[in-house]
Formats: sequence, structure tokens, C-alpha cells
Amino acid sequence: MTTWAIGDVQGCCDALKRLLDKLRFDAARDRLWFCGDLVNRGGQSLETLRLVKSIDAASVVVLGNHDLSLCAIAARKEEEQRKTNAELQRVLFASDGSALIDWLRKRPLFHQDKALGYAIVHAGLAPKWTLAIAARRAREVEKRLRGPNHRKLLRQMYGNKPAAWSPKLDGVDRLRAIINVMTRLRYCDVRGRIAFDEKGAPGTQPDGLYPWFEVPGQVERELPVICGHWSTLGLVIGMGIRALDTGAVWGGKLTALELGGDGRIVQVAGLAGGARGSD
Repeated sequence: MTTWAIGDVQGCCDALKRLLDKLRFDAARDRLWFCGDLVNRGGQSLETLRLVKSIDAASVVVLGNHDLSLCAIAARKEEEQRKTNAELQRVLFASDGSALIDWLRKRPLFHQDKALGYAIVHAGLAPKWTLAIAARRAREVEKRLRGPNHRKLLRQMYGNKPAAWSPKLDGVDRLRAIINVMTRLRYCDVRGRIAFDEKGAPGTQPDGLYPWFEVPGQVERELPVICGHWSTLGLVIGMGIRALDTGAVWGGKLTALELGGDGRIVQVAGLAGGARGSD
């Protein structure tokens, strides 16, 4: 059995199919870990969700910011749903759209496998979060997203405040802070305050900001953390992370990393003609 971690797909289903063919993926034998952001911008979000859901038993998918956005849009009235882009409308109004979104909403925010030796999150972790703390924080949000009052959270989760995690937070502020860390974090200061507007490659950020995995004084984590979300960062293998968003939707590549074994990296071309971006 081989386990592969795959970077942000963002609706690039044709690229995902080519990648799985190149990996010789067999759902009866192999496993896939997806970094989140299965949907939006690539033109094939509906096909991507159908494909990944069909291999659910062989996959782990963590939620990304675009995935949560789709779930939030689905919780709105139909007239509001029709204001979103055509690609997401194809999901929302598909015959199996509700089932796909319910499945997506119930994916985890964070996953770790100590035997395999890796953890995975879409964006990043707060400087003082050990993996055990991250797992507990993720469960708080997951419980609400999977519960009967999930629509209320989906309506309230947007916003840049609070910008930093604190154990003193409660209510929706606490849940929003967890979501922001796990699905939106790139840069922060030494106290963990997120710089939401900074999306460039390391070296472009103002003084006092650090990539989340390089913050001075951060806790040591016993496992490498697989992440996506940051296409301008690109492929990084080291510094305690395995960053796999290589900009498939922006004309870059879709990347898979073998977890264990030789740590092979396999890539295929992403969306042709994509414009470079960072979300």
C-alpha cells in the first residue's frame, strides 16, 4: 500500500485524473491525503467532488477555505446561491449537489497518523499549537459543522477578527479563530496574529511577519505537517512542513508526495493558461 498526499486541486479534475493515472492509484490498495480546496476556479469542481467522494474509503480530505466557502453558500437562500460563480452553481444545483456538499462539510479540518508519521492541515497551525492541541481545536469546529446547527456557524465564520488565537476566546469568535488559522494562515507575527493580506512568497512580507512554520519560539512538533493554500510559496520539503500547493489552477503543477518509502514527488501539468495567484 502507498499513501500519497496531493496539493490543492481547486476544480482541476482533468489534472487530478492524469495524476492518479501517473501514480497508478488503486483504491483497493492505495490511500490519498488531500490538502483541501478541492473546489473553485478550475472549472471542474463538480467533477472533482464526484471523483474524490467516489474514493472516500481510500481518502482523507481536510477542509480548505474554498471548500468552506462552498458549504456556506449552500446554506443560503436560492436567490443568493445564484449570485455565485457559474462553476460553483453547477455544484449547488446538480442533482447530487446536496449530497456532495453534505459529504464535503463533514470532512475534518486536521488529520494525523502517528504510525505513518505525518499530519495534514490546509493552511497552517498557530505558533503555540502542538499537534495534540491542533487536533482538539479542530474537533471543536468539526463538531459544529457536522451538527444540526451547522448553518449558523457557516453564516458567522467569515471575518478577520479575532486575528490571533487565544485560549480565552469563546463562542463564534473562538470557532472563527480556529477556522482562520487552519484554512487561511500564511504569515503571522510572534504572537500568532495573522496577516491576512500578505500572500506573496517569503521575503516579500513586512518586517515582524514570518511564515507560520518559521515563527521564532514556536513549539516543536513531532511530525511533519502537510499543507497547501499558498501557491506563491510553492513546493517545500523541510522546515517541519511538506507544502504541496504548486499552483495547478494558476498554470502550475498538481503535486503528489509519497508518504513513506522514498518520498517520491510526482507532478502533472495543471490548468493551461491559468493566471498566477495565491489563494
